Amino acid sequence: MARQLFTARLERKLLLSDPAQCFHLEFSIDELEKFDFIAGQFVSTVANDANGKSQTRAYSIASAPRANQFDLCVNRVENGFFSNLLCDLEPGQTVPFHGPHGLFTLRQPLTEAIFIATGTGIAPMRGFVEWLFPESGEDRSQGRPIWLVYGTRYTTEIYYQKYFEKIAAERHNFHYVSSLSRQNEGWEGLRGYVQEHVARIVTERASRNHSAPVVTVAEPAGFDIHAYICGLNDMVSANRDKLTELGWERKQIIFERYD
Repeated sequence: MARQLFTARLERKLLLSDPAQCFHLEFSIDELEKFDFIAGQFVSTVANDANGKSQTRAYSIASAPRANQFDLCVNRVENGFFSNLLCDLEPGQTVPFHGPHGLFTLRQPLTEAIFIATGTGIAPMRGFVEWLFPESGEDRSQGRPIWLVYGTRYTTEIYYQKYFEKIAAERHNFHYVSSLSRQNEGWEGLRGYVQEHVARIVTERASRNHSAPVVTVAEPAGFDIHAYICGLNDMVSANRDKLTELGWERKQIIFERYD
């Protein structure tokens, strides 16, 4: 069964990192006045390659719903057909897509949460944060503590840093942690892999609560905190293993891999 295709028109393009050739792309949809999706979902872009073969690639939406628009965070991949196509787009040009798709969404009822990401895995986390803490409109976080733990190699690859720091400065319950896994001269922030910092957050939280991180209530699978992980397979596995070691249950850990 063929999926309905829409036309995404590039409205704005920002270079997030020159060394990594990572771009923030803002699209509008020609056929729609409103694009209904849930923060964390993805779209699948479609195009024919040089041989005339149809290619499809999934990209997490890097924004919360707004009118007929959505954002993507895309880095150029050597010899990557779709990454180069998208990174080379200029405002006014279009690409077909279908969607939204995916179940990497905030579980309801909302709980405390730890967002864990590396690289362009930050895309759905930006969508989550925009939805929870909109610039205008009601705060949807319900005052629940929300952590974002973002890991990358170099300072040039800390995508959306100013945005997340702004939200953290404005919202007492949003905590932003970034860490580098490679040496960067002059970097005074955290170092190491994200799972190390996640373990510290979880352990300190459990100590404050004088209880294990899992709370059983009358309803089945009732948890007071969830983890949402997006990135490469090794990072996702490392964080799942670490949380399991700390007593978390499988259903508390929601993840999406992109390799």
